[in-house]
Amino acid sequence: MITHDRLWTAAAFDQYALLPENRDRLLELIAGEIVDVVSNPESSKYAGLILTFLNVHVLQHNLGHVTGADGGYVIGDERYIPDVAFISYARQPRLQSQNGYNPNPPDLAVEVLSPGNTDTDMAVKIANYLAVGTVVWRVNPVEQQIAIFVTGKPARVLGINDVLEGDPVLPGFRLPLKDIFRQPA
Repeated sequence: MITHDRLWTAAAFDQYALLPENRDRLLELIAGEIVDVVSNPESSKYAGLILTFLNVHVLQHNLGHVTGADGGYVIGDERYIPDVAFISYARQPRLQSQNGYNPNPPDLAVEVLSPGNTDTDMAVKIANYLAVGTVVWRVNPVEQQIAIFVTGKPARVLGINDVLEGDPVLPGFRLPLKDIFRQPA
């Protein structure tokens, strides 16, 4: 976390993130603080699996765009980089080919927990995603669980024997958690 004597505004963050020395960094703005997104191989593995399954479904049904861990989004006055995200063609027919963060929040954000995530940051992010109508899947690799957050509904936690369903954001998407949390034979 980059600490200063003040909280960062979205405008100041946008300028800071575009500085030449920061262009190769993955930065989020969470509750007025700039946070470096730190690489984690295990979390990346699970995000990659979910991204693969989502991409197959989205491409087969021509639903929209799936982005990975370097696709940032504007969420209210903050800037987040979900591990995986989906935004429908209905909401955004074309992704913007610009530097910076997509001005439209995703329909779905997948956040895979890693050792660098704090409970406070995750709670802030989930609350802000929900405030803009984004569905959140919080993936916990250690517990082999996925918590589903939908605006106006209580959170649901799925375990290893459950099936993750994409409704209402990704109609027809079904993924057994056993397919995500596979163990080597």
